[in-house]
Amino acid sequence: MGSDVVEPGTVRPGGRTARVRASVLQATGDAIAEHGLIGLDLADVAARAEVGKTTVYRRWSSTYGLIADLIASMAEDSSPRTDTGSLEGDLKANARLVATTLADPRQGPVFKAVIAAATCDDRTAEALRRFYDVRIAEWAPCVTQAVARGDLPAGTDAREVIAAVSAPLYYRLLASGAPLDEAAADRAAEAAIVAARAGVYARGR
Repeated sequence: MGSDVVEPGTVRPGGRTARVRASVLQATGDAIAEHGLIGLDLADVAARAEVGKTTVYRRWSSTYGLIADLIASMAEDSSPRTDTGSLEGDLKANARLVATTLADPRQGPVFKAVIAAATCDDRTAEALRRFYDVRIAEWAPCVTQAVARGDLPAGTDAREVIAAVSAPLYYRLLASGAPLDEAAADRAAEAAIVAARAGVYARGR
């Protein structure tokens, strides 16, 4: 890899560089949605984005570089959390957002590709961890607020609760193939709430 290759997710470029990045990452997501991870090709992405192949090869270096930067971009652009004023409302809103995202005909395949790539590429794995760090940190306050209100036991680990909401939905995406609908989302949130109220996620348990 040449010294002029930019490590994906390490900068937020402006001007023409930002436009090129946006076009290339849009093309990457489109290509994954159409052909999956195996069909991802740098030359095809360059053609879709209408940029030179040399630019794509120099900056991203490989399909893994594209995928790592795509998930980094998704973290940068992630939606703010919903604040309903209740733990149940907040966690159901989180679960429904996750389910809607994973069921999307474009976003679902992108997440599958990112997770698959993360199993064999350290850059993608780190970018995926950063993505979830951002999303969990965004939603964790709804749990800490519930603790402050007395809705959950003191010492409840907010990050563990948020992760527990998403976990069964990712299982549906990656393993069971069961529907990612509103009912599944609400059930995931309700299960996490029951466990949290029982003290399952209390630190030092």
